[in-house]
Amino acid sequence: MHLTLEFGGGLELLCNSVKIHHVDVDLKTGEDKLSMRDLLTWIKTNLIKERPEMFVKGDSVRPGVLVLINDCDWELCGSLDAVVEEKDMVIFISTLHGG
Repeated sequence: MHLTLEFGGGLELLCNSVKIHHVDVDLKTGEDKLSMRDLLTWIKTNLIKERPEMFVKGDSVRPGVLVLINDCDWELCGSLDAVVEEKDMVIFISTLHGG
């Protein structure tokens, strides 16, 4: 499944400072849908190069990370259970800033 993933607000630093990633995510064997839960696991394994604890906490994103699926807040789409479809754009933005 081809997706566009964008990281902002400092999260791009966890992915070798690359903001936009065009990726192909393979579905699990026997699955015909990709959930955000599965996508986060894939991102942690394949894209995050350092300090994954700054991006994920448990099986979700850390508090303070805004997630948009096609410009819609993922909480309106079902959060971890939201289904991601071919050519979707998923954006992760950290809203936390040091001071």
